[in-house]
Amino acid sequence: MKALARAGIFFSLLLAGATANAGWSGNIGWQSDYYFRGIFQKSSSAQGGIDFEHNGFYVGTWAADVGGGSTGDGLEIDYYVGYGGEAGDFSYGIGYTGYTYTGDFDDTYQEINLSAGFSFVTLDIALGEYDNFDGPKLDYEFYSMTAEYNGFWGQYGTFDNDFDGDYWQVGYGTTISEIDFGLSLLYSDKTLVGTSEEALIFSIGKTFDIQ
Repeated sequence: MKALARAGIFFSLLLAGATANAGWSGNIGWQSDYYFRGIFQKSSSAQGGIDFEHNGFYVGTWAADVGGGSTGDGLEIDYYVGYGGEAGDFSYGIGYTGYTYTGDFDDTYQEINLSAGFSFVTLDIALGEYDNFDGPKLDYEFYSMTAEYNGFWGQYGTFDNDFDGDYWQVGYGTTISEIDFGLSLLYSDKTLVGTSEEALIFSIGKTFDIQ
């Protein structure tokens, strides 16, 4: 089990939501250590993607440099489609995400993504299936609760079914001269990654409109 979900744009951008206006947008960035859902992917990872959004509907793709050393190399390439909206302080979303790899770092994942939020708190649920190379396919559920206020955020995530484990992450994101910066502290328990693990993660990125 490695990258299990939409490894998307940096967390500060995810909290801000998808592109506010209809049309195409792109994003590029870098992370000092690429973790997703508490699981290590690569040190010094370059990342980028392209999205289209209109009236709450979105479709896009995103890629990241993964692996290195004994874990294999290549690109993680994600594909996703879905719909999200708001009603006052409530937010909601439903979508599909597929994760593929150009090398032998990991195998294919597919999941249905559900989200519901009120004010500064959001619940995300992923219902997924993992191809698992030559082994039997595995099913998993992922649940996370995220709170965000004025750029500060905290998240607790946990797995169930054929996967297990928990992680906690807190951080801060801000934008300076149209460049997005993020800093976060992560703790993963030993059930999730084999041994308890901590990381301080720095990210930088930019989102831009495509005419």
